Parts: sequence; structure tokens; C-alpha cells
Amino acid sequence: MSNALYESDIEQLALEILKDEHDYKILYGPDISEGKYKEREYTEVILQGRLKKAVDTINDSIPDDAREEAIKKVLRTFSVSMMENNESFHRILTEGIDIKFNVGEGKSRTEKVWLIDFTNYDNNEFLAVNQFTIVENHNHKRPDIVLFINGIPLIVIELKNPIDENADVKAAFNQLQTYKQ
Repeated sequence: MSNALYESDIEQLALEILKDEHDYKILYGPDISEGKYKEREYTEVILQGRLKKAVDTINDSIPDDAREEAIKKVLRTFSVSMMENNESFHRILTEGIDIKFNVGEGKSRTEKVWLIDFTNYDNNEFLAVNQFTIVENHNHKRPDIVLFINGIPLIVIELKNPIDENADVKAAFNQLQTYKQ
């Protein structure tokens, strides 16, 4: 029997911790990208069906068309600058999305649509997906684990085998830089 430790062993251990200690649902990337349970294209990073379900649950007092408009805003990029897009998305995530909608008799109202319920934890879905492949401009990137809240990818985890001398923090950092691009 070998005592070898592989990166896949570390990945499975991390997924078990996320599931058992932090209540994350675990899915395998290819299962949600193809076949019977497909819910995304390889070019999509937001799990739109999960996001829509969460937005509907969290914001059930807001009209459907207003919630749909909020989701459209989430899916748009506003700048060619990654930093500006990240800052804009952070504001949307933490401050909500101001949506104006009609309330009848020619009157309108503006309310916040929330993507995450910061008050009631149970209204959110926590999902860890391992081997989540993203394809952009014929480039394939596959982080080890991506953590989603309500279908929104918020954390990318790149694991390295601790007994491999070449698989150090710098190697993981450099790999994350390619994902960022």
C-alpha cells in the first residue's frame, strides 16, 4: 500500500470539510456543464438558474420584471477594466441593486434587489464545484474548487500537493493569475 499523497486527495479532503463543516453542497464541474444535469455553458461563470432562484427567494416582494432587470445588471460588464468591473460588482453585491419599477397609477418606486441575504443565512445557497472548467477565446482554465453563493462564483481555490517540491505557494499564485486574466 502506498502512502503517496496526491492533489486529488487534498481536493477531496477540502470538499469534505466544506460539506461537513460549512454546509456547502458539492458538485463536480463536468456534471453541471454537460449531460443530463447541465445548467451552464463552458463560457458562463455565473450559474444563472441558481442566481434567479435566490433573487426570487430573497426579494419576493419586488415584481418579477424588476428582479429580472437586476439579474441583467449582474450579468453585464461595464468596463474593459477588470478592476473597475470588480469594484462595480462588489458594490452590487454588498449594497444591493437599485431598481425602479411601476406601482400603478403612473407612480413608480425604487427598491434594492439583493443577491445575497445577509440577514437570513438559510435563504442562500452555498455550493462548491470542483474541476469547474471555463473556456474563453479557446483557452481552457480549470480551477480546483470554485465556491459559489447563490450561483455567483466568489472564491477560487487552487490546491497544490504538499509533497511536490515544485508545487509551492508561488506556483499556485501564478496559476491564479492566469485564471484572473
